[in-house]
Amino acid sequence: MSHAAWIGLGSNLGHPRQQILTALEDLAALPLTTIKARSCLYSSRPVGPQDQPDFINAVAVLSTRLSPLALLDQLQALEQRHRRVRERHWGPRTLDLDLLLYDDQMLDLPRLVVPHPWLGERAFVVHPMLEITPDFCLPDGQRLDQLPAAQPSNDLKRLSL
Repeated sequence: MSHAAWIGLGSNLGHPRQQILTALEDLAALPLTTIKARSCLYSSRPVGPQDQPDFINAVAVLSTRLSPLALLDQLQALEQRHRRVRERHWGPRTLDLDLLLYDDQMLDLPRLVVPHPWLGERAFVVHPMLEITPDFCLPDGQRLDQLPAAQPSNDLKRLSL
């Protein structure tokens, strides 16, 4: 059975735009997985420490037969192939891949919390999701367009492909 998995992508080191585009190709090549939709690219200010470059972000919707944890393992392996280094919380990175949603499941596991705990607070996640599905509701019934992060933001810019 296929499942819908929403993935947040971010990068602010090296060549961020190219990192995201390559990561989208890598996601499409995952086993038992296809990309069903993807957002445009967005530029956003970093969350946390501001002594780092702006991020390029996007969201992709996958159709996958992988379990949530198997998908998480694949995402973390992709981050490693893109030379992700975890030096500080909310620090700069070559590639960040977050499993935002997995169908309408609510999971609280030691390695994975779904929906992503900060999903509703991040304009760089909410705006791309709304671009894909404007009337989207979270598993708890909240409308995505009603969240504070759905409001217009000067720190978020939609980029042309």
